[in-house]
Amino acid sequence: MPVLRSKQLTTALAIAVASSLFLSGQAWAGYGHGTTNGGAKGPDESGGDGKASATAGGIIFDRSKNGTGAKAGAVTPATNWSPPACWYAPTYSPKQFKKYVEPIWQAESTGPEWDLEQKKRYVDGGPYKNFNLDKEGDGFWWTSFPNKSYPPGWDGCKKETFWVDKGDPPPADIPEAITPEMLAKLAYAEVRVPGTEVTLAPEGETKVNLPTWAWLDKTEFKPVSVTASVPEIGIEATTTAEPVSLTIDPGTKDAVTYPASGACPLKGDTIGEPYAKGKAKQDPPCGVKYLRSSGDGSFPLKATVTWKIHWTGTGVDGPQGLPDGEFGADQDVVVGEIQSINR
Repeated sequence: MPVLRSKQLTTALAIAVASSLFLSGQAWAGYGHGTTNGGAKGPDESGGDGKASATAGGIIFDRSKNGTGAKAGAVTPATNWSPPACWYAPTYSPKQFKKYVEPIWQAESTGPEWDLEQKKRYVDGGPYKNFNLDKEGDGFWWTSFPNKSYPPGWDGCKKETFWVDKGDPPPADIPEAITPEMLAKLAYAEVRVPGTEVTLAPEGETKVNLPTWAWLDKTEFKPVSVTASVPEIGIEATTTAEPVSLTIDPGTKDAVTYPASGACPLKGDTIGEPYAKGKAKQDPPCGVKYLRSSGDGSFPLKATVTWKIHWTGTGVDGPQGLPDGEFGADQDVVVGEIQSINR
């Protein structure tokens, strides 16, 4: 929920609490009053299933082309990178802003001094008059939104709610005003890729010194994307993740991988190669060979897919790069000794 900020931090916190208690869960005529998470956590403050469109932080996220499945998850950036910590976005029409703020003043929970200051700013012409009701349909009130994963700087957008005429850019002294590039970075945090459980052959239990083939279902591993947009000002960005390689970690040092680096590249639309009868003694293009038994337990093989990520959007020519992402999962592999018969 956007928060009206005063210059004093203590007052701002009081306003935040009062506003949250009084208006929790409200949304006006298609405008977002939530916030969006970054990092490995994805927001769905609309209570959706993560696939369809949802509004959060003044932004509409279209997740219809996202990865699906019970084991789908967010990628981890390969570099020290995170989405914007906070931003400003168009949030209210004049009537909506009036409807939002007047109950806060009437509740008298924010103190007469602050209420008087706000009424002077938005009603009495210092600098706005009567919530700009005479400009209904000609612009929007912009407010701040924090990234709810609370990275450093999440509370840095302290400018009070301000007005922007339709067709005009936000004030130049507000670098956190939403842009297509910022939308792309926020959409990055919304991308979900399918789980990375690989198919192994032989299935069930493999044997010491026997090559184990590994591959991924090519029908699941295809590009996924999320589009973030702010229709009120006509900007959008689509962030796309494409699988490029699979890295195998056998879960023990007593093993060799194929290829030796453990990184199996995408070839065409396939990572790895399905095992076929008669290839049991061949070295697989992607896989592992265990050099000792797992005894009574198993080895935690980890399969990690690297996703190359880029974005396109309003006002940019061609794809723009974002940090690669990784997503992996462990699966247990039982390795037994090859039984021999002495005659």
